[in-house]
Amino acid sequence: LCLNKILFFKKGCDSIATPGLPPAPILLTRGERASRPTYVTNSVHCPFQLSESEHGRPCLTGLDARSEGSMVASPHHPVSDATNSLLCLRAFFLHKKAVSTLHNLLCSHDSDPRYSDSAVRAQVAQLYLPLISIVMEALPRLCDCTETHGPWGRLASVLAEEGDGPGSTISHSVAMAIAGSPLPHSHRPGPAQMPSVPPRQYSMLSAEVSRTLLVCLLWVVKNAEGALLYRWLADLSTLQVNRLLDLLYLCVSCFEYKGKKTLERINSLTFKKSLDMKARLEEAILGTVGARQEMVRRSRERSPFGNHENVRWRKNIAHWRQNSDKVDKSKDEMEHEAVVEGNLATEANMVVLDTLEIIVQTVVLSEAKESVLSGVLRVLLHGMACTPSAAFLQHCFATQRALVGKFPEMLFEEGTELCADLCLRLLRHCSSRVGTIRTHASASLYLLMRQNFEIGNNFARVKMQVTMSLSSLVGTSPNFNEEHLRRSLKTILTYAEEDLELRDTTFAEQVQDLVFNLHMILTDTVKMKEHQEDPEMLIDLMYRIAKGYQASPDLRLTWLKNMAAKHAERGNHAEAAQCLVHSAALVAEYLSMLEDCPYLPVGCVSFQNISSNVLEESAVSDDVLSPDEEGICSGKYFTEQGLVGLLEQAAASFTMGGLYEAVNEVYKILIPIHEANRDFQKLAVLHGKLQDAFNKITSQVLCGCCDARPPSPTPSTLPWSPTAPRQSTTALSRRMFGTYFRVGFYGPKFGDLDEQEFVYKEPSITKLAEISHRLEEFYAERFGDEVVEIIKDSNPVHKNKLDPNKAYIQLTYVEPFFDTYELKDRITYFDKNYNLRTFMFCTPFTLDGRAHGDLHEQFKRKTLLTTSHAFPYIRTRINVTHKEEIILIPIEVAIEDMQKKTQELAFATHQDPADAKMLQMVLQGCVGTTVNQGPLEVAQVFLAEIPEDPKLYRHHNKLRLCFKDFTKRCEDALRKNKTLIGPDQRDYHRELERNYQRLREALHPLLSRRISQLYTPVAPYSAHRNSFSRLSLRKTEA
Repeated sequence: LCLNKILFFKKGCDSIATPGLPPAPILLTRGERASRPTYVTNSVHCPFQLSESEHGRPCLTGLDARSEGSMVASPHHPVSDATNSLLCLRAFFLHKKAVSTLHNLLCSHDSDPRYSDSAVRAQVAQLYLPLISIVMEALPRLCDCTETHGPWGRLASVLAEEGDGPGSTISHSVAMAIAGSPLPHSHRPGPAQMPSVPPRQYSMLSAEVSRTLLVCLLWVVKNAEGALLYRWLADLSTLQVNRLLDLLYLCVSCFEYKGKKTLERINSLTFKKSLDMKARLEEAILGTVGARQEMVRRSRERSPFGNHENVRWRKNIAHWRQNSDKVDKSKDEMEHEAVVEGNLATEANMVVLDTLEIIVQTVVLSEAKESVLSGVLRVLLHGMACTPSAAFLQHCFATQRALVGKFPEMLFEEGTELCADLCLRLLRHCSSRVGTIRTHASASLYLLMRQNFEIGNNFARVKMQVTMSLSSLVGTSPNFNEEHLRRSLKTILTYAEEDLELRDTTFAEQVQDLVFNLHMILTDTVKMKEHQEDPEMLIDLMYRIAKGYQASPDLRLTWLKNMAAKHAERGNHAEAAQCLVHSAALVAEYLSMLEDCPYLPVGCVSFQNISSNVLEESAVSDDVLSPDEEGICSGKYFTEQGLVGLLEQAAASFTMGGLYEAVNEVYKILIPIHEANRDFQKLAVLHGKLQDAFNKITSQVLCGCCDARPPSPTPSTLPWSPTAPRQSTTALSRRMFGTYFRVGFYGPKFGDLDEQEFVYKEPSITKLAEISHRLEEFYAERFGDEVVEIIKDSNPVHKNKLDPNKAYIQLTYVEPFFDTYELKDRITYFDKNYNLRTFMFCTPFTLDGRAHGDLHEQFKRKTLLTTSHAFPYIRTRINVTHKEEIILIPIEVAIEDMQKKTQELAFATHQDPADAKMLQMVLQGCVGTTVNQGPLEVAQVFLAEIPEDPKLYRHHNKLRLCFKDFTKRCEDALRKNKTLIGPDQRDYHRELERNYQRLREALHPLLSRRISQLYTPVAPYSAHRNSFSRLSLRKTEA
């Protein structure tokens, strides 16, 4: 095409430049185009398309998509992979040369002073009008050269549907490599959906070629005659217009201005790569690297021309030729390049904006204008998001206001996704540092509210979307400026108060209420910024904001998702999953109010097996909004697909957190939905994931996971109690769900936290010293090193004894506590670490104030803490709402410690598979000579004499029975150990048996003594029993 146009241009050069030609219509300004009528004439496809004879000319091979089929093998004439790859390379270089030639030609036209007149330039551009159709046809082959934006809708759908099946003659990896991307692009939905195209019979264009080709396209569109474009667009079908909109969407992405820092980074990387290539070339020349090693190394690297490239010495594709001519640029050159890139981005966006205005005026009378206008608005929104310039934004806002003002039904009568995206873009620009951008964004946002109000005397939809957008910006945007947004909100309020047409309505009051709510969100935002380094406080603030939106489901859902994102960033997958479960329960609650579907969950009650906390999402309050109201529950998540998406994300988070049992409960809700929809493919995937989860649970149980472990021991107060067996017991677990600490804050410097107690959930195997150091260091930076003091004991804190000028933090390790009836249901290790609300810590003390004393004066304080919600929750720290203290007297302390020692013996004896080392450690701690004094001394202190107090009789008898059980367990453990030892440990085993016999003989007289008062004879049985006196159940008097 380029060669043909050069010849044609030379022949007609003189006639084009002659002043006698009638002037062609110039490219009008934005205001002039708004008043231009729509042209409706006969078909004008001919100037925009190549004829069949032109398609067959060899000189057109460079750009035309049809001719590439002759270079790439067809399914009817297959060739080898090597031949196919060479054909792809041939097409790649041919395309690059053709596009470069076209670009150089257009550059010469643009810089030629003879064609500076717009009418003459329009005549030149008319020669290149077929380029528009060619680029539209080649849209799926263009490469998106930006980093922040993935492939647009057309390319994503084409790539997803084509794959690398038998009908494709070019492998996907080769095509991606030719395009300059070693990895496949991520997919995302684009501005418009088009039907799939036939399987790919062509290669992808590289990023450089695509960008150059789009520059040529924009030059042609900019300089083409306006009336001709009007008539051409009027004859296009809806699918072709949508394809053109996709092309404009791509232009916005490709010419996005990235900033000076990005350009400097790209330049430094390019220069570093260039030096690396030169170093490799020097090694090859000097002989330090052999030819064989070089060939092997290069064969292992990913070639930019595909995995099938095996050519070594072709100069035009050698590795070091890519960037060998590039050197590090100076600062002035970088400044100039940044200015050029900025101007190019602005000019490209302006051309796109002009084209969008032509499209809008063309399709006004079209039957399918709704889909086209939605595509136009999506391109506009994309332009607002791609870091545009201030000059472009002013015109973009003007176009947006005109478009929404003329077609309000596009936002307010159909889906709300466009309305939500528009509110988000406008609100983000309301916080811009540039005053003119804030002014235009405020005006656009105010007119959006006004137009929504004029439809139904209420702008509930915009109000909801604006509040949700602000919540989203607060939680996710790093460049959010709170002060600038407050100024924009004040401007909007001023507009409402001075609007004379709506003075007699409630519009100003509603705007004032909205601005007040937004100011409250901003106030919480300031606090969140102050606590960015305090993750617990940050989550608490987000939790408080979400709780304030209990009556507004859309806003609460937004903040729950923000909390899930924060937890995921910190690696708290269990808490992130809980946020997603709460979100799904909230959606289910309102879906059940909209319609009754038997396969959908019946509100949040259906989620109780996942978490007991989820009932707080119940919509039972009188001030809860109905989902039937306008703007309520209108987001994409308040649908069946949205519910499915939230549940799938929750299951993924549970899996990453190792909570495989919770994954099963999530899928119990998901499976009926897919069964009702007959989605067997997703059912197969779900059941596969369930199998993986169950296999992981089973493998951990078989490997000795503590699913059968005894109740977690508490710190012992007896001097003979070893800790090694307890550590070994804990070490058996493959899954560690968390460690818990009680943290108390005391002192006026903590503000709202003063005298507040929390239970913190920390990562598994977190030591007390670690969390103590973390909190002390954080608050020392905030208040000063000399102000913060850690209380190292767990005794009750008396505030009147504390220094009011200091900040005190008390930390205590706590363990989950279960009543006897709870242990019947909490069997597995997961059961004992999920849905936890009660925790316990023990404090040894004596009556004279010492922590430890002799056995007969050793007391213990057991403190039970009850939290407001169960762990895991959407927060990592939960307030303590109830505290209970239980004082154990010395004999009770001895009973509890003997019971724990007996449990350890039983667990070590019956462990499967048996662990000989662990069993011997426990036995040594019970019957070894070094600790014989311990159990024996306990028996001598508490069992030698009958207690004088009758209240202690039962304790005395219970301790005696504990020792009997203890000796029986020791005997079982010795018998088990005898079957496990080898010949080299028989002497050690005999020593353990001798120690056991000595201990048993010493305990025998103490354990055989009974308290007669506890065994008073019962009245003899009588056939004539008086059921009213109940003598048979009473003890007789002595």
